[in-house]
Amino acid sequence: MLPDFNNTEIAFKYRSNQEMKRAAFLFSCLGSPALTGLGIKMTKAALTMQLPIKGIIKKTLFKQFCGGETLAEAAETANRIGNYNVNTILDYGVEGKESEEDFDKAVPEFIKAINYAASQEHIPFISLKVTGFARFALLEKINSGAILSQNEELEWQRVHNRIDEICSTAYTKNIMVLIDAEETWIVEGVNQLTERMMEKYNTKEAIIFNTYQMYCHGTLPYLIDNIKTAAAKGYILGAKLVRGAYMEKERERAKTMGYADPIQPNKAATDRDYDEAAYVCLQNLDKLSLFLGTHNENSCLKVVNYMIDNNITPNTNRVYISQLFGMSDNISFNLANQKYNVAKYLPYGPVKDVVPYLMRRAEENTSVAGQTSREMGLIEKENKRRGI
Repeated sequence: MLPDFNNTEIAFKYRSNQEMKRAAFLFSCLGSPALTGLGIKMTKAALTMQLPIKGIIKKTLFKQFCGGETLAEAAETANRIGNYNVNTILDYGVEGKESEEDFDKAVPEFIKAINYAASQEHIPFISLKVTGFARFALLEKINSGAILSQNEELEWQRVHNRIDEICSTAYTKNIMVLIDAEETWIVEGVNQLTERMMEKYNTKEAIIFNTYQMYCHGTLPYLIDNIKTAAAKGYILGAKLVRGAYMEKERERAKTMGYADPIQPNKAATDRDYDEAAYVCLQNLDKLSLFLGTHNENSCLKVVNYMIDNNITPNTNRVYISQLFGMSDNISFNLANQKYNVAKYLPYGPVKDVVPYLMRRAEENTSVAGQTSREMGLIEKENKRRGI
């Protein structure tokens, strides 16, 4: 039986009336591109000037899209949604740092998250961004193919050591690690590092996952090549599929610097490659584990249909479907209600550190056609059903 993504009673059962009212207000604001754009500019300016706006952010965007400021607060949220068979991906919201001190400080925080996740029933994943452990400029240089200086080689080795320490702990504790996507002009170093980690730790099952952004027209061939490489080298590929998060930035940079646009010509091409990549992975579950990050109802239904038609059990440990916390609860909770493996990305950390993530969520809800109106319609439907 296919899930009913219009069932708002199941979708929002974990939300209180007060939370539903807040969500309605928030998504009504996000429905206005002008208002959202102004809000983002004002927030960035206020933070630059160190104005006291933390409380406002925490009560609005942060409350909707984040699990808390501390691991303990995030754990409460994870336990809450775990009661409805929805798993959690702990995502310590640190990115874009630039100092060795900051990079070193991040490692024990991730190890703490892994150790905590290992003690919980519903936290099978943590997520990390390599930009939380490496200078952006260093990754750019690696991507360009330029020769690194001796100091840069040592710096890159330290990055490798940080990621390896986290992956080693995850391997020992049997917690999966999702290495998130980055911009195309720094992705080569990220891919190199992730492939090394997969080869080292995915010998029996997928512990480390690389992210494949299907809005890049070269990603599908790269994924197919990775499946062959992993099989040849004797490890299980961890394939996390997403559509992508940096389209406007990618297009603008390609235009400004005069190189070929890496982004698909249109959304239809992205959707086509995403669904094709999902099918390719589903056909190769003996060689990989598949993690589908998507808010697209059609893509989810295609995957569910394939699994039903090919007698793949909903709770196979080779397939996970994921959405961001605070969005697309109609997909997450209705899939979980039918025993599919579902996981919510749950960012946590100090408000000031997760602001870049929150700004992306605000921009995404404004730019993705129909996303905010769909969320708003479902929220209004449930609020009407509850009589609030």
